[in-house]
Amino acid sequence: MKCLLWFLVQLVLATTILLFAALASWYEGSAILDNSWEWNYSTPFSQLFHVEIQNTNQISQLDHFVYAAKFQPTFPLIMMISGLYLLLLIGYQLFKSHKRRFVYLLSILAGTLFILSYSVRNSPTTGGQIFFYFGLLSGILCITGVVIIYFIFKRSAKELIG
Repeated sequence: MKCLLWFLVQLVLATTILLFAALASWYEGSAILDNSWEWNYSTPFSQLFHVEIQNTNQISQLDHFVYAAKFQPTFPLIMMISGLYLLLLIGYQLFKSHKRRFVYLLSILAGTLFILSYSVRNSPTTGGQIFFYFGLLSGILCITGVVIIYFIFKRSAKELIG
């Protein structure tokens, strides 16, 4: 009962932080509506639907997050940290009795973080560089977790057999 309560407290707290950071990021990213010179560089989601953006009505709400991540990365980074924490918290809760599945989750997460980090590696903005290093560091931490869990799992399996 105590473990379930602690899980719920962490879940509620991380979700609250994620929602607050998302709202703050969205608000900060709305500055893209005033910066038409940045529309060609910071609107990848809008450009999926429109060849060329002519007015603010064509800008996707998701591009607010892209703009905020590039130029004011504090809240987008908090959003990413709390989102990763939520994913790991829920994954651990689901797979705590299936260590191998949790290792797979960490491996997939590490690969995804490395790919996302690689995609912003040449960003000229401070936010892009911050997300590059954050993705790289998070991916390395996930791989480290995989290795640690693997060796603990391997060692405890040997103790059961021998």
